[in-house]
Amino acid sequence: MALDNLRQFVDAIDKAGDLVRIDRPVSVDKEITEIADRCMKSPGGGPALLFTQPTLRSGGGPRSRYPVAVNLFGSERRMSLALGVECLDEVGARIAELLAMKVPEGLLGKLAMLPRLAEVAKFPPKTVGRGACQDTVIKGPDVDLTQFPVPICWPEDGGPYITLGGVITKDRESGVRNVGMYRVQMLSKNTLAMHWQRHKVGAAHWRAMAQRGETMPVAIALGGDPASFYAASAPLPPTIDEFLFAGFLRGEPVRLAKAATSDLEVPAEAEIVIEGHIDPREELVLEGPFGDHTGFYSLADYYPKVHVTAVTFRDKPIWPHTIVGRPPMEDYYLGHATERIFLPLLRLTIPEIVDLHMPAEGIFHNLVFVSIDKQYPGQAYKVMNGLWGQGLMSLAKVIVVVDKDVNVRDPKEAWWVALNHIDPERDVRFTMGPIDVLDHSSRGFTYGSKMGIDATRKWKEEGFTREWPKRIEMDPETKARVDAMWRNLGIEGRS
Repeated sequence: MALDNLRQFVDAIDKAGDLVRIDRPVSVDKEITEIADRCMKSPGGGPALLFTQPTLRSGGGPRSRYPVAVNLFGSERRMSLALGVECLDEVGARIAELLAMKVPEGLLGKLAMLPRLAEVAKFPPKTVGRGACQDTVIKGPDVDLTQFPVPICWPEDGGPYITLGGVITKDRESGVRNVGMYRVQMLSKNTLAMHWQRHKVGAAHWRAMAQRGETMPVAIALGGDPASFYAASAPLPPTIDEFLFAGFLRGEPVRLAKAATSDLEVPAEAEIVIEGHIDPREELVLEGPFGDHTGFYSLADYYPKVHVTAVTFRDKPIWPHTIVGRPPMEDYYLGHATERIFLPLLRLTIPEIVDLHMPAEGIFHNLVFVSIDKQYPGQAYKVMNGLWGQGLMSLAKVIVVVDKDVNVRDPKEAWWVALNHIDPERDVRFTMGPIDVLDHSSRGFTYGSKMGIDATRKWKEEGFTREWPKRIEMDPETKARVDAMWRNLGIEGRS
């Protein structure tokens, strides 16, 4: 059965024995970050945390009435629980089965067909009357965001940040809605700075409406069903409604309610909804710095100001929060879900791919290990170029291609094989292209070089004329005999 809201998700995590309640006062000013960071660095991602007594200043100060939930998605087990599956690969297999026989080429072309498929189309979002998210409605001059426990994550951050909200926008001319997960800096009790990178759909909506001189309504939903959380972070084509995709993941429609001060629709089961607008006539405001998922601060820059017109929330709301920084962090598991869900789709367009993995240390697309079923010389380069042509894979900084017998989900094994298999001059290729806007090392903003490494076994046609050696592996018979005597050797339990 689908989880309808954040508190159901928290309860499910608790029942699974994966939640720690922290009932002592802890400050939203960096203390929550330090505690959560230590947990997230532990094996398996650590437990989810519920801070029941957050204080609004370091060293004490007033306590917030609202608890803060952190690291909800910070393990593969909890990510699977959020999407209602035993294994994340189940979701990708389900989508691939739907799309396998369809005509469009390319990942985005196939994904764009999703809304037209019967199994997806039967789960459109359902509009209801007043939602639970509107148990309390505060409008106009009474709005005061400082009552909420909005954390300051890192010492040099520009201020408190909303980090796990679904930012809802709609282009009035096209009617296309978008839900994106963007960071939002709190500037005052009723103003925000909206950080959306220029390639994001929300930013495109803003530019289009600004050109027409239209004031842009925006809503930030905190909480709701966990599938919608994930959908907001997923690299979907701009034509796919994230709430429709979430309904498909849930197997049930997402319930929406009309916003209190605009024509936008918001999740009826959200914990808190912040409504506002952006005036295209206003100058941009300075946002940042911000301790980002790269493990470095992203520099301050100018972004649109949001004027908050209303805050609505349900009875006794929970404030959901995520912390990004030096990996591994919670966002790795959101990215890992995307990796597993979209892998079967990549196989539809690049069928020789066996497996793919983006390790936490590579900060998602900075390092991609790919195993392939090699059938002809030069195939590794064909796969590299194919991946660089697939949506956000265009941002991949380093792609390492290995043979199908290599476990790419084990970076130690992948690097061991790769470094044994490559001749750097022969097997490394460089190219230019788009780079993540957060990449502080690139030679230009969003533009820089990429590296592809062919770490497959080399064929004679690729210029390798020597005999390729075999891996060292013990024979099964010897392993079985040692297995039988192992417990009696007195080795187990010794460090």
